[in-house]
Amino acid sequence: MNFELDEEHRMLKELVARFVREQLIPLEPALQKRELTTGKLELLPEERKRLDDLSRELGLWGLDAPTELGGHDLPVTAMVGVNEEFGRTIVPYELAPDSPNLIMLLRSASDAQREKYLAPYARGETQSAMAISEPGAGTDPAGLTTRATRDGDHWVIDGRKIWISRADKADWFIVMAVTDKERGVKGGISAFIVDKGTPGLIVERRIPMVAGASTFELIFENCRVPSAQVLGKEGYGFGPMQSRLSSRRVQIAAWNVGRAQRALDMMIEYAPQRRTFGVPLSERQTVQNWIADAAMRIHACRLMIYEAAARVDRGEEARAQVSMIKVAATEMAWDVIDHAIQLYGAMGVTMEMPLQAMADLARLGRIYEGPNEIHRWVIARELLGLKR
Repeated sequence: MNFELDEEHRMLKELVARFVREQLIPLEPALQKRELTTGKLELLPEERKRLDDLSRELGLWGLDAPTELGGHDLPVTAMVGVNEEFGRTIVPYELAPDSPNLIMLLRSASDAQREKYLAPYARGETQSAMAISEPGAGTDPAGLTTRATRDGDHWVIDGRKIWISRADKADWFIVMAVTDKERGVKGGISAFIVDKGTPGLIVERRIPMVAGASTFELIFENCRVPSAQVLGKEGYGFGPMQSRLSSRRVQIAAWNVGRAQRALDMMIEYAPQRRTFGVPLSERQTVQNWIADAAMRIHACRLMIYEAAARVDRGEEARAQVSMIKVAATEMAWDVIDHAIQLYGAMGVTMEMPLQAMADLARLGRIYEGPNEIHRWVIARELLGLKR
């Protein structure tokens, strides 16, 4: 069993680490000051364009997109290293394209959809958003109430979606809707591609979140889309959606390992500098325990993530393993960052340091893409052999 990345993938990880260290982390103070006045931790258009131009020049776009679409077709294991490095910064910048929606399109798109949506998306020319959650149905797809009703050669979508990321920037949306209530998740839920500006699609409001993030609420009122906009097989959108969610959960786990590693690095750097009652914090047993525990848990989570990613790359079932790493990494990162904040004292909870934003992001990770309680339920039911 190989516990090291291939040399090519290790070099890529080092390239991304340098990009994050030299281009993103220096932007953090300015973004945090901006958040104080706008409530948003986000890049200015000119900042994003500069980063896009540079990352494209470095060959960092389309890393896991197929080669026939101009990508590098990297395996999930290679992307773990990439996402871990991006997790080290609070700057909200991701490389194009967004992997989870890319995977769903690759598995489900028709030839016409591949040309119209997938190809430009893989090149980073468009942005997308995923519309699953509803006010009364988050992790339980059986509770979806958004309906799509056939009307000749069209479908009419009616309903409400909430907690939708990037809805303000998306060129198109993947919308999950009930097409056969009786069949439910076993043949009654379909995915639709809905273009921005489609009549009946309303971005109702922005919802401010912690860490300066934002999600949105969407309304669909008599939103008509052609039958050609069904993504995949009618009634069977749930399976590809699950693949998409698994991809995001691996990302979330890797991001949180990166966050925790940065917090540990900050503790190691600061503990010898700060003195209490004449003794450096690095000589305090409690602080030593924090650092040792952080190192052990980060190492364990990192290995778990690579093992789960290797299963995915081999095409094996990894549902329980993906749930395990999502829970373990987000909860580990929360604990490590919390200890780093405690070590830094009052400075740790200021807006002049990244720790408070890192903690908020770790906290979000315990809810996004399924709360940890649901993932524990998935793990336990698989181990107990219980049917869903």
